[in-house]
Amino acid sequence: MATLLRGVLRPLCAFRGGPGPPAGVPFRAVSHGTGLLYPEHIPTSVLQKVLLAAGSAGMALYDPYRHDMVAVLGETTGRRTLKVLRDQMKRDPEGAQILQERPRISLSTLDMGKLRSLPEGSFGCAYLHFLDVNRVSPDTRAPTRFVDDEELAYVIQRYREIHDALHTLLGMPTNILGEIVVKWFEAVQTGLPMCVLSALFGPIRLSAQSLQLLISELIPWAVENGRRAPCVLNVYYERRWEQPLQALRQELGITEPPLCVEGLV
Repeated sequence: MATLLRGVLRPLCAFRGGPGPPAGVPFRAVSHGTGLLYPEHIPTSVLQKVLLAAGSAGMALYDPYRHDMVAVLGETTGRRTLKVLRDQMKRDPEGAQILQERPRISLSTLDMGKLRSLPEGSFGCAYLHFLDVNRVSPDTRAPTRFVDDEELAYVIQRYREIHDALHTLLGMPTNILGEIVVKWFEAVQTGLPMCVLSALFGPIRLSAQSLQLLISELIPWAVENGRRAPCVLNVYYERRWEQPLQALRQELGITEPPLCVEGLV
């Protein structure tokens, strides 16, 4: 499976040629070369997308921490769902503004000094605490490559870049149990096939104790919150840093998790 995927990816990446722009560069509907719709775009045929989807699904199920494979799976299987999400954003004033302005969440766009100056209890302070404690960076999100529509490409890029914000809102760490809980929330919220697959097959590697807690308490909580919350893509997170975390949770209908999953695997 890995050999098949490398065989498909190697010529495609060679076709793209050269490094892409920094993460702070927004998507725009302009020409970026022959057949390219945005800076990192790699045009692919239907057959190539099928091969990429099959290969990335196998690799992602084998190793849920292969975020690059999860990213490829999302891009090659989610076009119809991305259209639905895009339309939801267009119907919402805040979502429509996000689509128009195309903000990016990266180290080059975040004002880290401002975030560090925010008071305890603010959403921005909690977000920065999440990044520091879990040793993650917004720059680790893979760039979109295989979506053949620049607006839909931005939608899935935005989904990736708000992932850490969702961890913060849900109070979930980056261990495998925390990631699975967030994926259940995202699956209900977005309907993206790769979220659904990750939610269903991610628990395979959990211990019996964690699996019992996931099924009995955490999945029902994540599903309930995912159904109750409005579309999380319609939140302009960059303008909410100063908002109290609890106030933002209340606005979105997100409740406290039923238990602490720190240290559980």
